[in-house]
Amino acid sequence: MKKLYITLGIISLSLGIAGIFLPVLPTTPFLLLTAALWMRGSPRLYERLMSHPRLGPYIRSFRETRAIPLRAKIVSVSMLWATILASAFWAVNAWWLRALLIAIAAGVTWHILSFRTLKTQP
Repeated sequence: MKKLYITLGIISLSLGIAGIFLPVLPTTPFLLLTAALWMRGSPRLYERLMSHPRLGPYIRSFRETRAIPLRAKIVSVSMLWATILASAFWAVNAWWLRALLIAIAAGVTWHILSFRTLKTQP
């Protein structure tokens, strides 16, 4: 069972890191899932994740405050809309697909903005 937790954690971490660069893919839920899976499957990997200089404080901060830093909200929503609008109007010809992309972006924006704003950077 531990190998399954470790493998799922690797997949989750990969998706979380990809979410840093892909605006529709969320980062935080995948990083939190990775932490939970590795806590059960490999304490060594969990400790390594939590001691990572960028990801560790981000995970700890979100777990403790359930809030997202203002800068992260601004960057994520801006990148989301820039990418969705570019895709919708330059790469997609079907009106219904454009509408779907914009609806997805609106939903993701609402989800991101629904979290409290963290006043200090983690």
